[in-house]
Amino acid sequence: MSPDSVALGSVRSASELNDRIRALWMRAGGSLTAQERAEYELLVVEWAAAIRGEVIEAA
Repeated sequence: MSPDSVALGSVRSASELNDRIRALWMRAGGSLTAQERAEYELLVVEWAAAIRGEVIEAA
């Protein structure tokens, strides 16, 4: 999944995604399983797209 496709479908804010990423790490105790790693990677891509969207909107 490309970052552009995530940006188009993302309705979550960067703050909400950041909270989800932090919660994932807390639940995992600092060591991610393969499934958690995949979830983390998707969240980070979506978070980056949300950040870009917020910066563009602010400009």
